[in-house]
Amino acid sequence: MFIDENENIISFVIDTELTPDAYSDLIRFLYRHYLLPQMNRFVNIISDNTSFISFVLPDPMATWWARVEFKAGNPIEVKITTRGPVPPETINRLKEDLFITVQLFEEHVRRSSFYFAWVEGEPVVLERGPQKRRNIIYRMFSESMLLFFVIFIAISLFLFMIFGPYTPILLVMLQLVIFLFSDKIIMRMGSWQITREKPAVHIFHYHLQHDEYREFRRRFNRETLMKIKAEIYERTLAVGRRVDCETANEVFSQYGFTCRPESMSTKVVNVYDIVRKVAEKFGLPIPKIVIANTIIPNAAASGPYPSRGIVLITSGLLVQLEDDEILSVIGHEFSHLKGRDPLMLFALTAAEYLLRVYVFWPFLFIFGYFYLFVALSAVYFIAKFFEAKADLEAAIKLGNPKTLAEALRKIGFRRLQFERMPTYRLQEWFGWDPHPPLYFRIARLERIKDVTSIKHPFIQSIKDNIAGFLEAFQLR
Repeated sequence: MFIDENENIISFVIDTELTPDAYSDLIRFLYRHYLLPQMNRFVNIISDNTSFISFVLPDPMATWWARVEFKAGNPIEVKITTRGPVPPETINRLKEDLFITVQLFEEHVRRSSFYFAWVEGEPVVLERGPQKRRNIIYRMFSESMLLFFVIFIAISLFLFMIFGPYTPILLVMLQLVIFLFSDKIIMRMGSWQITREKPAVHIFHYHLQHDEYREFRRRFNRETLMKIKAEIYERTLAVGRRVDCETANEVFSQYGFTCRPESMSTKVVNVYDIVRKVAEKFGLPIPKIVIANTIIPNAAASGPYPSRGIVLITSGLLVQLEDDEILSVIGHEFSHLKGRDPLMLFALTAAEYLLRVYVFWPFLFIFGYFYLFVALSAVYFIAKFFEAKADLEAAIKLGNPKTLAEALRKIGFRRLQFERMPTYRLQEWFGWDPHPPLYFRIARLERIKDVTSIKHPFIQSIKDNIAGFLEAFQLR
């Protein structure tokens, strides 16, 4: 049996938002939640229980092995040493496993952390928690506004009894009016507006242990936290100073809470500069920029046309992504603005709706809900072409498709876990979601070697989506 005696080394880093006090917990989390449940796969596990752990993945047939060295820090450093013909898919799976484990731990840490975000010159507001009603409104006016158009179609069934045959035309006209003012609506959903004069978001992160966090939440209600946040702002940004851990500690100590320096971190993101760079790459005017102060990571762009475009970014996205990753996500959104994708999808849904009620209505008596399911599934499948096109255009304009892939991997790591199952992948293709499955988007971006070879992003996206769907269907 042939065994290659040469060792190969693969090194990479994982950017993290973790504070230094969480490094030892990360090592223990990796052991308990990744290695321990799979003890039959790994051998030679060595850890210092503070910031380092290593383990070996051997081939059951003894033809190869892979040794992983994992060092916690910012960034996290990973080295995989291989000997023998290790299958590439094994290495890729190892890398993805480690990445997902880190993301799971970060999600775990966020549950016992608090984040303060400020924009200089803007009102001090606390982070908004996830609210079902607000999330529905947010989704209606993002994701190329497709949910907004579909909801209107559902409402029409009730209004038809009132206005009769004129209902469809009235609804489409009302949709168009709301669409034309979508930038105004999204503006009201934000917490702060970013401008040339107020370009940056300042973020303070403090991590507590879970028992400390429960005690902290018991002692400090939202009103007290608001006072603390406002006082930190007055001592720093209001007088031209950056937010720093020392000042935060001084303010918290006045309320009987002592902060540990190793549990704190600060970050400044020049959002205006990032959006400006993307606008220049796309040859578009700088749109209005609003920040929604919520930990949910997301971004959206809308507007009736590019000169009235608006970009909404959540503070959660700024917390979880690095600047180059934020830039790549904004590039994806700019593709929607440049291509007038919301308008195209409005035309698509309006055409389907009008054809259904004025031309195809006899089929509803025969096929009923089956027709609606097929029609809406087709609309969402076509919408996937636009999302895939936005990925390609962002890669072409910004020149770094792997950065967007990394950003998508961070934002959607939980979805990636489910998409490892072939049946779930197929379900994602059929789902009423305008985005293609995440595994498909990431793999597609990582396969791009030369962005200049892509001549027609939309046509290429149609081909790739159909090929991806057929592949998932075959692997079900």
